[in-house]
Amino acid sequence: MLRLLDVSKSYNNSEKAVHNLSLHVNEGEIFGFLGPNGAGKSTTIKLITGIQPLDSGTIKINNLDIEKAPLEAKKNIGYVADVPEYFMHFKGIEFLSFLRDIYKIPVENAEKRIENIASKLNMLYALEGHIKNYSHGMKKKLFIIGSLLHSPKVWILDEPLNGLDPKSSHTIKELMKDHASQGNAVFFSTHMLAIAEEVCHRIGIIDRGQKLFEGTVEEIKKNVQNQTSLENLFLELIDDDHNAN
Repeated sequence: MLRLLDVSKSYNNSEKAVHNLSLHVNEGEIFGFLGPNGAGKSTTIKLITGIQPLDSGTIKINNLDIEKAPLEAKKNIGYVADVPEYFMHFKGIEFLSFLRDIYKIPVENAEKRIENIASKLNMLYALEGHIKNYSHGMKKKLFIIGSLLHSPKVWILDEPLNGLDPKSSHTIKELMKDHASQGNAVFFSTHMLAIAEEVCHRIGIIDRGQKLFEGTVEEIKKNVQNQTSLENLFLELIDDDHNAN
């Protein structure tokens, strides 16, 4: 469903932000992408979504190459940025109608989907307001609604729970589970280790642009002795990587 093969990216010929990264996310799977600040998580997401070009490697979305068939590949993506500061002059409903037209979704279908997701996120009341007047959490929830409007095969979220209240966070985790249960793939970055442990089928850990681990939490526990929580496992892997360098 989502495959990265030997993906690399550097800025200004400096140290690589992402170095020979390979990973995959299967149908029906929630994949958590973990790493400290500056590890390369957001850069990886920008490469997956085609926001930034690759230096080398291959990314495929539902078997479509993001560089060779960018428009077709992007139709299969739903993307939520960490700080969604776009279309500030639109009303919420105008933004969603704009996305509806881009993806050529029938009006009746779009209205039902908007009502369903917005009601779960307690956003129906806010859709007639201007996005520029929304709080950070409201903007995040609006873009989550928009990202799911076309039922994407691959749902990509960058730090999706940042700035959200516990109830909204719970709802988004349930939306992730529901989306994956329909045979789609969910890929999200986070530094909230407990959340990754709670909802993910598999995780990947990245530091300094390089993948340290990919697999289930149970698999990583077998590789790192005497650790009982994902937080301890994560910290030990990062420490080992820094000591090796």
